[in-house]
Amino acid sequence: MSQPENSPSAGLQKVLGPFQLWGIAVGLVISGEYFGWSYGWNTAGTLGFLVATVLVATMYTTFIFSFTELSTAIPHAGGPFAYARRAFGPNGGFIAGFATLVEFVFAPPAIALAIGAYLNVQFPGINPKWFALGSYVIFIGLNWIGVGIAATFELFVTILAIAELLVFMGVVAPGWTLSNFMANGWAGGNSLNGAAISGIFASIPFAIWFFLAIEGAAMAAEEARDPHRTIPIAYTVGILTLVVLAFGVMIFAGGVGDWRTLANINDPLPQAMKVVVGENSGWLHMLVWIGLFGLIASFHGIIMGYSRQIFALARAGYLPATFAALSPRFNTPHRALLAGGIIGIVAIFSDEWVQFGGQTLTANIVTMSVLGAIIMYLISMAALFKLRRSEPDMLRTYRAPFYPVFPAIAFVLGLVCLGAMVWFNGMLTLLFLVLMALAYGYFRLTAEQRRTAAPDEMLSVTV
Repeated sequence: MSQPENSPSAGLQKVLGPFQLWGIAVGLVISGEYFGWSYGWNTAGTLGFLVATVLVATMYTTFIFSFTELSTAIPHAGGPFAYARRAFGPNGGFIAGFATLVEFVFAPPAIALAIGAYLNVQFPGINPKWFALGSYVIFIGLNWIGVGIAATFELFVTILAIAELLVFMGVVAPGWTLSNFMANGWAGGNSLNGAAISGIFASIPFAIWFFLAIEGAAMAAEEARDPHRTIPIAYTVGILTLVVLAFGVMIFAGGVGDWRTLANINDPLPQAMKVVVGENSGWLHMLVWIGLFGLIASFHGIIMGYSRQIFALARAGYLPATFAALSPRFNTPHRALLAGGIIGIVAIFSDEWVQFGGQTLTANIVTMSVLGAIIMYLISMAALFKLRRSEPDMLRTYRAPFYPVFPAIAFVLGLVCLGAMVWFNGMLTLLFLVLMALAYGYFRLTAEQRRTAAPDEMLSVTV
């Protein structure tokens, strides 16, 4: 008997190996090494932001080693939504699903704008927004034609992006000095005081941008071969790769001149390299062109992530069933791809009237995406604790090391990050809560959709 179009086992093909999953995990994040993070210097300075990054890197490392247990025990396209739904029922699934959607739908327009900024360096006569729009068209199309092709492309551009970051560090190293990095390093001053401590907490969202979305590889779990083996390999090597790159890029960029000139722009690496090699250097042009691969890797990977999240939520009855449809030709969630793309394109062309707290649109989009991520991290760690108690016999081929210490560290640091974000981003937090209230209203009105959704054993609740 044929499978219904939106049944849990219909359509998604198991074609991804550990190397491709590593490419997805790192590629999802790697644009964060190219842009976005330097806004943290604007509030914390180089030394203050270094402190914030150590805190955030600790959170992510302990989180990923804990999160891997969930993604291997419940290899579901919904990722965090599936874990929270299994642990806490429909309401838990709603919270995790909404938070994940905010993270993955709001991140791509920020990356698309950065792609436009990079290309504008080479083509100053063309509005960067048109480059951003073109990015959506190209990479929605690439994801549409199949996950195997998309993942192979993701791996290719991720490797190029990593190589380019290493080249950047090597090229700027001769111009790096510790005195440059430390000058005015505590929120524009030279001493650790109240303003500097405040700046450290205010910069947390931009430190998170270094690692944001690595958890999205879990949404490819249904398309992974032997997920119990491939996911732990991809995540372990992936988080180590990103920690090394994050600290390397930040430290090298901060010591080549006056870091304050890089603190509020979308292309800090080319501008940092320009200080060392000059405006007409071939190294600079190579960084701009190859550096695009880092942005493209994340943009492309997050499009893959949001489409799987929308698809999984629609399949389970949390969103209209039409978004669970698969392309008849390519077996990919084409309507989910288009839905997230429309939201992102509207965001790109709305920056004239979307302004909060004196921050650029890119900075605000980054912060909104991070807010969703932190809430999702917290409910994921809570789900890990709950499932350890409620389902002790669940098959767990990978167990979080140092349990319960690692997930507890991730949870506590997540609360610190959430508190800092709410404190320093009141208007954005209010907007997030308004959107969540509207979404919850839809959730309450559509209980029948979930009751009639195709059965899915991985979402079954044990109470």
